[in-house]
Amino acid sequence: MSVTQALARSANIGLPEKLVQDGVLDESAMADAVRNAREARQNLVSYLVSKNVVESREIAITASALFGVPLLDLDSIQVDLDTVKLVSDKLLAKHRVLPLMKRGRRLFIALSDPSNLHGLDEIRFSTALNVEPVVVEEDKLQKILSRAMEQVDTSMQALGDDDLDLEHLDVTGGEDEVDPNAGARDDVEDAPIVRFVNKVMLDAIKKGASDIHFEPYEKTYRVRTRVDGVLKEVALPPVALAMKISARIKVMARLDIAERRIPQDGRIKMRLSKSRSIDFRVSSCPTLFGEKVVMRILDPSSAQLGIDALGYEPFQKDLYMSTLKRPQGMILVTGPTGSGKTVSLYTGLNILNVEDTNISTAEDPAEIILQGVNQVNVNPKVGLTFAAALRAFLRQDPDVVMVGEIRDLETAEIALKAAQTGHLVLSTLHTNDAPQTLTRLVDMGVKPYAIATSVSLIIAQRLARRLCNHCKQPLDIPAEALLKEGFAKADVDAGLKIYGPKGCGNCTDGYKGRVGIYQVMPVTDSIGRIIMEGGNAITISDQAKKEGVWDLRTAGLNKVRNGLTSLEEVNSVTIE
Repeated sequence: MSVTQALARSANIGLPEKLVQDGVLDESAMADAVRNAREARQNLVSYLVSKNVVESREIAITASALFGVPLLDLDSIQVDLDTVKLVSDKLLAKHRVLPLMKRGRRLFIALSDPSNLHGLDEIRFSTALNVEPVVVEEDKLQKILSRAMEQVDTSMQALGDDDLDLEHLDVTGGEDEVDPNAGARDDVEDAPIVRFVNKVMLDAIKKGASDIHFEPYEKTYRVRTRVDGVLKEVALPPVALAMKISARIKVMARLDIAERRIPQDGRIKMRLSKSRSIDFRVSSCPTLFGEKVVMRILDPSSAQLGIDALGYEPFQKDLYMSTLKRPQGMILVTGPTGSGKTVSLYTGLNILNVEDTNISTAEDPAEIILQGVNQVNVNPKVGLTFAAALRAFLRQDPDVVMVGEIRDLETAEIALKAAQTGHLVLSTLHTNDAPQTLTRLVDMGVKPYAIATSVSLIIAQRLARRLCNHCKQPLDIPAEALLKEGFAKADVDAGLKIYGPKGCGNCTDGYKGRVGIYQVMPVTDSIGRIIMEGGNAITISDQAKKEGVWDLRTAGLNKVRNGLTSLEEVNSVTIE
């Protein structure tokens, strides 16, 4: 008797009936769930867990007892990729099962619904092995299965030198656009290196990653992607292929593949469809064991999100919008690398980008292409610095000027003069908060009166991971601890509820996406007076608080209060 026959005979009632019988869910709710799952063409167990109708552990325990199948905690084992490869990607994706281990002629398969007899039979026929089912929790299964399939997809262990044709790679690499669907039209797209790099790039886009890192070491070579600000390993190609992978990327980015001694910068455009393309900013840097290549993913659609999607509090949004409407002045956005400064600036530019407004930008390099905006890439090698570009802009009748970053006194002085002479200027600085931005300009050598009369608004910002709405869970934290973190006593006394991450099939470690935390500080007359009197950042900060300006910590705690992010996440990006 086969395993599937034994399962079929052992189950006199189905899993839905058993869950109702055990009081896990009432009959009407189960009927609704069965109907909705059928309409969504989704497995019932997946539906119940994804919609938080029933805990995945309860389903696993019930299914194990009903079908007499062993119950296993996936957190306690290490998945073997060689075993996963025994079953085709098509069957894994179709039946959402995970091969765990092979013992002789027996293949142990993890699944959350043992009633999937058809899937077990298909795997048995395709592998010619005896299939032994093991019940696991649905949410853990989906998470580990997705990770395992990604690693299998991007595995390069089977590739050797005979599979690669670098001569052909060089020929096709200089095109302006990379078409991921061009494989059928060009023999070179069959080259494993080309397919691997394209696969990594496409997977990163699907995950919403911001960066891809190709990193060579003495005995390993790894590929990592940064999703929601956190780096995750996605592939471990053989070390022998490191130089060939970096060569392929450099060809795509129009870099010199023969030059491996100095850093290089380039750009790749990947067309996903007729209406959508993604830009990659490529940076190569020589390390001890080869060239590290980092690709920054630049999605033009991020500039079209609109200011409401960025996470500004209503009064902060009003300050930003009212300053954008002014005919002159300077708006400075500050924060560390990767804090979302570029998206904030481009969102402002997109609001200003109308027919009767002349906008010019100087960037290093231009990250997002905006139709209707005159964008210039600075090139210090030929004398095209930020300062030189600004001087040129001021001779071309601008209304709005954007400077990618104020790095030196010359750029700062020209930008401030432009703000004093009827132009709206937007730029960035690298400082910790808004008050420090003003003192940083003074330290650069800018005259205090020029700062006080030119700078209109300063936005300091950070990005925190957003809690997954499907699985976030309330935390039980003592009132004393909440007060120590900085929450108001009135909120704590009123029964403040904060949430933490849990993790499910819809997110990564309990988080999905990111939300901005902002300090929006207008330079008022009183703050301008402090600047001209030589006041420091602490004095400016105290005055800003008196005027109702939230610091980053206060803004972050408000996001926690609203259930948008966790206290742990806010603590990691703001100072207590």
